[in-house]
Amino acid sequence: MKPVRLPASATKALPRWALLALGLLYILPGLIGRDPWKNVDATSFGIMWTMAHGTLLDWFQPNVVGLMLPTESPLTYWLGALSIKLFGRVLGDPLAAHVSTSAFFLVGSLSIWYTTYLLGRRTEAQPLQLAFGGQPEPRDYGRTLADGAFLIYLGFLGLLLHSHEAGTKTLQIALLAYAMYYATRLFDSSKLRHGLGLGLVMGLLVLTRGWLLPVAIWIGLFIYALMRERRIAARLIFNTLPLALLISAAWIFATRQIVPDSATQIDTWMSWNLYQINWPTLESINYFFKYGVWFAWPAWPFAIWAVYAWREQRTALHIGLPVAFFVPLVALSLMNIHHEEGMLLPLLPPLAILAAFGLPTMKRGAINAVDWFSVMTLTTCAAFIWIGWIAKETGWPAQIAKNAYKLAPGFKPGFSMIAFVIAVLTSLSWIALVHWRISRRPSVLWRAVVLSSGGVILCWLLLMTLWLPWINYGKSYAGVAEQIAANLPPVKQCVDSNVGPAQRASFAYFGRVKFAEVEGMRCDFLLLQDSIADDDTQRRQLSQYPGRWRMLWEGRRPSDRDERFRLYRRVN
Repeated sequence: MKPVRLPASATKALPRWALLALGLLYILPGLIGRDPWKNVDATSFGIMWTMAHGTLLDWFQPNVVGLMLPTESPLTYWLGALSIKLFGRVLGDPLAAHVSTSAFFLVGSLSIWYTTYLLGRRTEAQPLQLAFGGQPEPRDYGRTLADGAFLIYLGFLGLLLHSHEAGTKTLQIALLAYAMYYATRLFDSSKLRHGLGLGLVMGLLVLTRGWLLPVAIWIGLFIYALMRERRIAARLIFNTLPLALLISAAWIFATRQIVPDSATQIDTWMSWNLYQINWPTLESINYFFKYGVWFAWPAWPFAIWAVYAWREQRTALHIGLPVAFFVPLVALSLMNIHHEEGMLLPLLPPLAILAAFGLPTMKRGAINAVDWFSVMTLTTCAAFIWIGWIAKETGWPAQIAKNAYKLAPGFKPGFSMIAFVIAVLTSLSWIALVHWRISRRPSVLWRAVVLSSGGVILCWLLLMTLWLPWINYGKSYAGVAEQIAANLPPVKQCVDSNVGPAQRASFAYFGRVKFAEVEGMRCDFLLLQDSIADDDTQRRQLSQYPGRWRMLWEGRRPSDRDERFRLYRRVN
């Protein structure tokens, strides 16, 4: 028996303008008005910037101003470099690169909405017929579930920061959601174009972040197709798989024709893919559950309940398809030897869709518990953001202000009326939303997650308005780049260096540092990166560069207590 019994009044969909406004409030803050931040964001921007201002070779050989990164797949950087070429002169290169990031978010969120809508319209997903009628229409029911999936996607705590980075993971989860859309179409109609569309997305996934993830989801879909419909399994073998292989082979062939040392690059890329997997260990299992609990909040309680509530229809497409994606991705995460948050990101699209089908089956008490947890936690978080900002701006409370400036020594606060007004309006909107939820007690399905997504947007908006200058000061290398540039001749000369890709990208863009593009190239300047805690590093590093050197400058980011940079000039 189906576990859902609903009146039509419970399927009132959100207005389209509300969905659009929520999406814009989510994605735009954090992309506008900031520099590329250290590590992933700055590295990705560096590759995009190098491609946009480089040669054809740079497009097939990912590098940051000459520093080769052969393990990187190129598609994300191609799209970012294209954005820089199109919008760089108007928006500036960093913001232009983030245009592609917002496009990835759009593809991912729309794919999740439409996939849930298609699944929710299916006969096996419909609520039970009521004795005197009044049950929702299939289209209304599907649209309401899709709204719920979209809100859940916005409410993921683990997605928030990564969705605003110009990295490969952002495009990967967008394409994964798009693959779920095409898989739904394929199981719906078994048409050739849907099998080929799925193959196209699989091939693009290979060009985004390697072949492990598309192979895992292809296996999951193939097993599910064998259980449900053999004709779909044939489509996966004879349509989807060949096209995915053809796209991957075309990229490898083009790379071999254009890149001089392509064999080494392709071998390194293949080895990196294989190096990601190993047998699951207690450490990987512990990491998965320890971080997955908050990373996938608020979806996982609803998703678990959906699987239980629909257990008698577990092979139905609206349950079986998300599970067919989710299970192999869990296995891939447990086998990944790199314990990083990025390996949990692909789990979010199938979780959001699965959780949406748990919404109509949840008891009112459980929904209220999730709501109150969201209200208490996110309101407290927003209050701390406000209190910290007041302390940073006014010096009271003194201890909080001291801690803020201790983390960013040298930071000079500046009041922004626009940021303040946006923060106030956002906070008032949150109060109104909580009041509406508590006083009206609406019966619509998405009521269970509207506070979770709204609270996440509230906290993010407050951080990206009130605290953005402070965060940017701590995470950007722009200040260090300007100091390095001030100690170099006006006419830029070759600089040899051991700095990492994120630092190299920032120094090349903000400081116009001309790094050596060929290993072993003789340069009259040397920029070294080391740790303050290791006093012997300087001597060991200098011994690797022949000649006599005189130090011109030493510095670091004020917020970093370990990283240090030294600039030298050759004296012979």
